[in-house]
Amino acid sequence: MPKKLRKAVLPVAGLGTRFLPATKAMAKEMLPVVDKPLIQYAVEEARAAGIEQFCFVTGRGKTALVEHFDIAFELEATLRERDKTRELAELEAMRIPPGSLLAVRQQVPHGLGHAIWCARAFVGDEPFAIMLPDDLILAETPCLQQLAEAYRHTGGNVVAVVDVPREHTARYGILKTGADDGKLVEVLGLVEKPAPAVAPSTLSIIGRYILMPEVIGYLETLERGAGNEIQLTDGMAKLIGQQPFHGLRYEGKRFDCGDKIGWLEAQIAYALKRPDLSEAVRAFLQHYH
Repeated sequence: MPKKLRKAVLPVAGLGTRFLPATKAMAKEMLPVVDKPLIQYAVEEARAAGIEQFCFVTGRGKTALVEHFDIAFELEATLRERDKTRELAELEAMRIPPGSLLAVRQQVPHGLGHAIWCARAFVGDEPFAIMLPDDLILAETPCLQQLAEAYRHTGGNVVAVVDVPREHTARYGILKTGADDGKLVEVLGLVEKPAPAVAPSTLSIIGRYILMPEVIGYLETLERGAGNEIQLTDGMAKLIGQQPFHGLRYEGKRFDCGDKIGWLEAQIAYALKRPDLSEAVRAFLQHYH
């Protein structure tokens, strides 16, 4: 039986320059989609997959990310006095218990691989999930829960994948594929941001991973890859052939909330899924063409 999946690393040190000036004094992961920030969607998805411990890899000015999951004594006391039971219950449900949330600093922006390496003490010798909150996934079964089920089945590394237009392969980590049952695909190789002409497939990794702890040892060398950054993809590629490694075509709709258009589309999609909002949203959308 594979080890229980208990830990998740959330790299959240980015500056959010594509959302300036909104992100000048606010972490981009605190940008709301309807009425919850991106970081909360990620944590809720992780909990649905059985995650118990969280590590936020942060940067300067990101303390609000940790505070969001803490007790807000004055606010909660006010809600209690005003008999706002629903709001109070929501705040209590989203807390991360003491000892279950760790924040570590990525002091210099050396890439995603470096961010994961910064969480090495947290990871230890256990399998762990990686979640990029910019990737928001609307799904009946939360995406990380789908990956966790695939991990329990395969006993190894699993990444969420999606087909992208070939002309866009230079934006993503792309898989070289083996056996493929239409849902779960064997990974034979990984290439970071290949040119369309040389891309081994059009299957792209998105921001959900379950990795074995051995990847930390490969990131330890701090070798520079594409963009002169320490690439997680390069570390993952060295696991191939040593451990099971699969891509999962997850069920759901991904929104790139690191991009203005993706974030705006997510607002509409998530609002339309809300029984308390959908009718009013459909009504006002008729006025825009």
